[in-house]
Amino acid sequence: MSGPSDYQPSNPALQWIERRLPIFGLMHSSFVAYPTPRNLNYWWTFGAILSFMLGIQILTGVILAMHYTPHADLAFKSVELIVRDVNYGWLLRNMHAVGASMFFVAVYVHMFRGLYYGSYKEPREVLWILGVIIYLLMMATGFMGYVLPWGQMSFWGATVITNLFSAIPYFGESIVTLLWGGYSVGNPTLNRFFSLHYLLPFLIAGVVVLHVWALHVAGQNNPDGVEPKSEKDTVLFTPHATIKDMFGVACFMLLYAWFIFYMPNYLGDADNYIPANPGVTPPHIVPEWYYLPFYAILRSIPNKLAGVIAMFGAIIILCFLPWLDAAKTKSSKYRPLAKQFFWIFVVVCILLGYLGAQPPEGIYVVAGRVLTVCYFAYFLIVLPLLSRIEKPRPVPNSISDAVLAKTGSRSTPMVSTAIVLALAGSLFAGSVDSAKASEGSDQPPGNKWSFSGPFGKFDRGALQRGLKVYKEVCASCHGLSYVAFRNLAEPGGPGYSVAQAAAFASEYKLKDGPNDAGDMFERAGRPADYFPSPFPNEQAARAANGGAAPPDLSLITKARSYKRGFPWFVFDFFSQYQEQGPDYVSAVLQGFDDHVPEGVTIPEGSYYNKYFPGHAIKMPKPLSDGQVTYDDGSPATVAQYAKDVTTFLMWTAEPHMEARKRLGFQVFVFLILFAGLMYFTKKKVWADSH
Repeated sequence: MSGPSDYQPSNPALQWIERRLPIFGLMHSSFVAYPTPRNLNYWWTFGAILSFMLGIQILTGVILAMHYTPHADLAFKSVELIVRDVNYGWLLRNMHAVGASMFFVAVYVHMFRGLYYGSYKEPREVLWILGVIIYLLMMATGFMGYVLPWGQMSFWGATVITNLFSAIPYFGESIVTLLWGGYSVGNPTLNRFFSLHYLLPFLIAGVVVLHVWALHVAGQNNPDGVEPKSEKDTVLFTPHATIKDMFGVACFMLLYAWFIFYMPNYLGDADNYIPANPGVTPPHIVPEWYYLPFYAILRSIPNKLAGVIAMFGAIIILCFLPWLDAAKTKSSKYRPLAKQFFWIFVVVCILLGYLGAQPPEGIYVVAGRVLTVCYFAYFLIVLPLLSRIEKPRPVPNSISDAVLAKTGSRSTPMVSTAIVLALAGSLFAGSVDSAKASEGSDQPPGNKWSFSGPFGKFDRGALQRGLKVYKEVCASCHGLSYVAFRNLAEPGGPGYSVAQAAAFASEYKLKDGPNDAGDMFERAGRPADYFPSPFPNEQAARAANGGAAPPDLSLITKARSYKRGFPWFVFDFFSQYQEQGPDYVSAVLQGFDDHVPEGVTIPEGSYYNKYFPGHAIKMPKPLSDGQVTYDDGSPATVAQYAKDVTTFLMWTAEPHMEARKRLGFQVFVFLILFAGLMYFTKKKVWADSH
């Protein structure tokens, strides 16, 4: 990869292998003795971060695939059972789902760094193009992976995005039919996407090998854009770059762990905790945050085919960047005008991401069109023009001169980078929350929950009281199909003993069979059984409830959300507040009012609720004071009932929450110590080099 190597291992067995397959020499020349520019800043660590994240995604994906069922009727349930019943399944799922977002965070930083420092210029054109190919493969892999949980946003996202191919003349409909495996998104679609989602990461890994190969052939770029001229300009890759990359990876892991253990749903969509339903379209269909800028470009053009061309063109145009920017000076560090336009371009991309999450109407459409023009103008007008008219500042003669003179601006520290990434992520997440806002309903009031925050725990008394409210009030209409009776006795739950859980299960009569005679029969529930549904099927549930099927409550607190608005979504990131679901459920339970306000019309058979979207709800007021008697003397009020049953439903949605936060604290302590160790080791290694 880096040319012939004279490396010879000292071990006789390794020498025998090396003579026949010189793999150790290849590794030594590529990752040990490889000369690295000594002036690389921390922005260059994102290459190592991406390699690390790719490994994490492949490893967790392979393990998850062992438990996943790619069938339209079973996919959603199989994902939930992974989280609930597989040992550390919740950790694997969080690592993989959050890892997709972190992967794109790192790749966007990596790409913007390449844009700023001119890493696409000669002789690195092939290196840059291979990077764009990796990005395209990542986008395809991420999209197909988002479909696999088979939730509402998964299903409708797949429907909308695959329909885009129908805009292609002559072949569009055939392509869509091929992708679907039929005439609508269904089980064949899911199977195709699962197969491709499993295959593409290995293809990405193969292109990454080519990417690294091209990097070692052309050599690494650097912040000054000056090619190494002597040994004074470079250092050995190991230990210098290796230890620096390890410190960068450790810092990035802190951000990664923040989401895994404390905010696993912050970057996701609440609608994806609702099983896919072809008959119910979500109010706002939005893709994952990392597709939003291109989604905004697609929607900004009224013609479907033109929009699709513009969306894909926004990515493909990156391949032509080495020829669009003909400036001899590589780094924007020495190009004042290019630097200003670069940061304007970054702002344009962020604003496009924000607009991609907004409804396609009014000012959002106009702004999207303006920013789309700005996006393409940067590549087609600004960069070619600047290469002709801009007069750059003098470039150092060598890398060593630049290091000694400390010319140009200092590199941005990793702490500032983390803050910028956090704010950008919060903007995207907040914009998505805005898109999911419940139109025509008041915002639920915030509550103080015992389980909120990094050290929050479930109130055992509230869990037991909430279970009682569920059994006496909610269970007549709503099921808990993902919760087993044995879960009541597991750590982190209501705190019942195994015997108490078995006794609770025995109070239920479940249909089983057939027996030896071929007949169905009833038996007492067992700890291994799941809470039974009050209705035999959805049609029966609708018939008994005025045409509206009561939702299963297992995931209700994660399947509901509301917008917090600016600047609260920024504060939520740093305070780890993500209890919008419990706030909403508690508010709806208390939001019934017999007096309908003036100007509000409620259809016949519906009831007014202050916090329910549209204010008209089919469910009658479920709670009233004194309805359930508490044995511990707690107030028998609607407010107390709502808080207790919501706490219980939060546990049914997150049964491993306490274990997640406890492990998260241990991981954070380790990562902080590890990052500190890597930092001081890096200082020691680099002391003589500076």
